[in-house]
Amino acid sequence: MEKVITRNFGKANSHRLEVYLQNKGYEAARRAITQMTPVQVIDEIKKSNLRGLGGAGFPTGNKWGFIPKANPKPKYLVINGDEGEPGTFKDRYILEQDPHALLEGIIVTCYAIGSHKAYVYIRGEYVKSLQTLQGVVDEAYKQGFLGKGIMGTTFDIDVVVHPGAGAYICGEETALLESLEGKKGFPRLKPPFPAVAGLFGCPTVINNVETVTCVPPIILNGAEWFAKLGSGKNGGNRIFCVSGHVNKPGIYELPNGTTLREIIYEHAGGIPNGRKLKAVIPGGISAPVLTADEIDVKMDFDSLKAIGSMAGSGGIIVMDETTDMVWAAMIVARFFAQESCGQCTPCREGSGWVYRNIKKLYHGTARPHDLANLPGIVNNIGGNTICAFGDAVMMSVGSYVSKFRSEFEHKIKERVCQI
Repeated sequence: MEKVITRNFGKANSHRLEVYLQNKGYEAARRAITQMTPVQVIDEIKKSNLRGLGGAGFPTGNKWGFIPKANPKPKYLVINGDEGEPGTFKDRYILEQDPHALLEGIIVTCYAIGSHKAYVYIRGEYVKSLQTLQGVVDEAYKQGFLGKGIMGTTFDIDVVVHPGAGAYICGEETALLESLEGKKGFPRLKPPFPAVAGLFGCPTVINNVETVTCVPPIILNGAEWFAKLGSGKNGGNRIFCVSGHVNKPGIYELPNGTTLREIIYEHAGGIPNGRKLKAVIPGGISAPVLTADEIDVKMDFDSLKAIGSMAGSGGIIVMDETTDMVWAAMIVARFFAQESCGQCTPCREGSGWVYRNIKKLYHGTARPHDLANLPGIVNNIGGNTICAFGDAVMMSVGSYVSKFRSEFEHKIKERVCQI
């Protein structure tokens, strides 16, 4: 299978400029700036079927096209490298092993949307990623790939590396903008959308690290080539992060549309010790859990949506038959309760209520009404908040209760903790 995103992974000093230049590095940026118009670049990305690989799966070219051309304000590109979704660790590898691929994607993206300044927002815990990228940015400035008149052209671009402070909610694009502006990471009401009023009130495109890293290969090899790598309206490859009960946890670059069964049993080596599969989280813990009978699904945005889950950030967490699903739900609920920003009452109060109810169930102190109340609580959170955090609580925790209800009922009946 042809590697696109991880093509330079594993090479000695893969983060250095001289290594990146050995494999057509920065040729895509040069081609875009000197041979294509911004409209042509956007059209190429649209035809490639590249979708946002941070979670939402929105068509990338369409998002770029929303930037109003007549707006006199400065335009910004913001790269979301917060990567706070549990089970997800792909952007870290890109930032540390092939950061010049991200920088080249930033250059092409900025040219396409008419921006001359980009911010890369990276979660503060990613110390090595921050240090590596800052070193690479400094190197790119010295060699003329960033700054004034890059690569001998008339195009100017500046890139700022900005560390976050470890808040999960700052992975939501408007909360990220608030944090980048020096304010508390509270999601914004939309509209206006960032394409109209984003960073500092100016038109802004927000893409995640993996998405922008896919841009240079599309410009070099063509939209049709990239689209054919994937499945349907999900173009290209993506990185899947596999963890949990598998023999070979790690990251795997595979075409969009690869089945979940293939990822678990062929690439990740199957379940250890001959145990049976019980459940899988397909796209980070915000994604509704799947049972062992649902793993023949294609791992793309449309196929997973059709069965009531989502591809999300590509974080696959595998659980074998020894997993107590009430315990798993409690861990997920605890995370959401801790990470709610507290701006919206249904989420602030409801997420804590959900966690406390499941905690009682797990420890054998719950009554039947505690389980009976759970669906109503989660449903009153979803759809009643400014951002999608409340929806994640509803969909994720709700899926454990609905698909493994017998285990929850067993906790009430036996009134014991069995893990």
